[in-house]
Amino acid sequence: MSYLVGHWAAGAVDGRTLRALIGHPDLELAGVVTGSPREEGVDAAELAGTGRPLGVLAGGDPAGMLARRPRVVCHTGGSIDDLCRALEAGAGVVSTGPAALLDPPSADPAVVRRLRAACATGGAACLTLGTGPAGDVLPALLSGGCGRVEAIRITEFRRVGPEAAARFGLGAPIGRRPPVVRPGAPARRWGPVVRLLARHLAVPLDGLTETHEVCAAPEEVDGPAGRIAKGALAGLRFQVSGVLRGRPVITVDRVVRARADLAPHWPAPPFGAEDGHRVEIAGEPPVRMDLAGGRTGAHRAANAVAAVAEAPPGLHTPLTLPAVTGRRLLR
Repeated sequence: MSYLVGHWAAGAVDGRTLRALIGHPDLELAGVVTGSPREEGVDAAELAGTGRPLGVLAGGDPAGMLARRPRVVCHTGGSIDDLCRALEAGAGVVSTGPAALLDPPSADPAVVRRLRAACATGGAACLTLGTGPAGDVLPALLSGGCGRVEAIRITEFRRVGPEAAARFGLGAPIGRRPPVVRPGAPARRWGPVVRLLARHLAVPLDGLTETHEVCAAPEEVDGPAGRIAKGALAGLRFQVSGVLRGRPVITVDRVVRARADLAPHWPAPPFGAEDGHRVEIAGEPPVRMDLAGGRTGAHRAANAVAAVAEAPPGLHTPLTLPAVTGRRLLR
């Protein structure tokens, strides 16, 4: 079955997501909405880097795309107004933000009520995805093979480019707290992952904790994030943990390095990759799964379209819908 799908970007178009939508055998592109005036009037194929023009031009007004009645809109951004407009028009939504909606019961009740009303008005479903399956469904599925679970840790490894370096503090003086680890910021971004897993594993958390540590450049460092002076911040590791009876039981751990050999005492990405995920379960039996590469979000959004199109109206999570798989991609 083929589904008519739209792509709505809060800022510049996410080329990876658009490319995944165009390349999926079950999807037909209805339209592209961009928040960048420079991209208006540009063919979707050019924005996606896929070659031959499709005749679908990006625009700044979503009215044209919604008028084509797409079954689902893939929204990259965090505007509640955008999500509600698409849902009220009858289009299901696959969203990459805001992060709080990964676990609707712990999100802002006013926002949740508004989105549920929009779902009811349009008869549409809304799904917010995590950064990848390691951040939501995979730990829960792996725990199903255990007789006892003591703790779960999800580690994400990331090498960042110049555009994200400032957010992680790379190149800043040691002692200046990076924006991503200012008090409350890690819990807002990653706490929903912890709470989602705790809810589905019936773990009554006492609360969340945040920790972080930094690594200084031992000499001048050149890498994807640019040039970093000796002594400046060149690595960041931070954790958000769900606590039960005084001990961390579900932890999201992020490791960011400007160069692969820095902070060798921190966990290393699997298989020598620059990016990746690791899921570890301490229990009986213990479980560890490594995934090389971290750029799965675009394909996951495209693969989730069918599940959202067929879902009942309302807010959903990756753990309340049928598993998102690579259906029809083996060819």
